[in-house]
Formats: sequence, C-alpha cells, structure tokens
Amino acid sequence: MAKIHIKKGDTVKVLSGDDRGKSGRVLRVFPKKMKAIVEGCRLVSKHVKPNVNPDNPKGGVIEQEAPIHVSNLMVLDPKTNKPTRTSRTKNEKGFSVRVSKKSGVIIL
Repeated sequence: MAKIHIKKGDTVKVLSGDDRGKSGRVLRVFPKKMKAIVEGCRLVSKHVKPNVNPDNPKGGVIEQEAPIHVSNLMVLDPKTNKPTRTSRTKNEKGFSVRVSKKSGVIIL
C-alpha cells in the first residue's frame, strides 16, 4: 500500500471535479481507499430518518461532504499558501517528515 501525501488537518486544494479550485481542511483520510474528506467540498444530499439524535430529530435531507480521491488534492505550502508537491526526508531525530518542494518548509 502506498503512503498518502496528505494527512488529517492539512489544508489542500482541489485540482479537478466540480469543486476545482476550492481549498479546505482535511477532515478525514481513508488510506486503503486512497480518499479523503475535505471541509466544504463535494457536498452531497443525504436523506436522514427521524431519530433521537438532537441535531436532526425530525429527519429530512442534509448536506454532507463525500470522499475525494487523493490524486485530485494537493497540499498548500504553509509559507506561500500555494499548491505544492511534497517529498519525504528524515529529520535530525531520524523520523520521516514531509517537506514542501517549493519552499523546503517542513509540513506538520
């Protein structure tokens, strides 16, 4: 299984699809499916039954984010706030860290 270049909490830009050009924070990552959920992107309608849930006791139609394939996402550089590719290098403690290709800044 390949390593994914994005993590939960990253700010990413959508490269293709209906939401092309939008950016948002990664809420969840599914490594086995190679997909991620981005805040405010790829909104779909979901029909919900009435239940005890205090958020929506009557039920109805709600909008929520759906997964996007990670090939359609690109991490934003923390220094310039522009999309960048990432590489992996070892830090001084020997741990693998992600580094921006454009500015060389470590992406946390």
